[in-house]
Amino acid sequence: MNISIFHNPKCTKSRETLKLLTDRGIEPKIVLYLQTPPTQKELSEILKKLGMEPKELIRFKEPVAVELGIKPSDKRPEAEWIKLMAENPILIERPIVITPTKAALGRPPENVLKLIGS
Repeated sequence: MNISIFHNPKCTKSRETLKLLTDRGIEPKIVLYLQTPPTQKELSEILKKLGMEPKELIRFKEPVAVELGIKPSDKRPEAEWIKLMAENPILIERPIVITPTKAALGRPPENVLKLIGS
């Protein structure tokens, strides 16, 4: 199965989600998205697969969000939110498990089970 995970090894939920996959015999492609951030185009595609609005994928409690002065109540065009995430990948909620046709946010980790059918 062609699966990848946007992974942050320092994040408990990310580690739990990766373990959940590997315990089921799935070895996803691990994308260390903080080191290799997705492009705006990739983020747009991931958001479509997730069925989410860009703002729903932002970690507003991150110090970077505070520094940038962004808040959940902000009204911005989708492209602007996507650009903020591409330029500041720490803002991207994680982990995200991605297949060729859909994706799931591993919060809680069990969310990804719908992607793998178990």
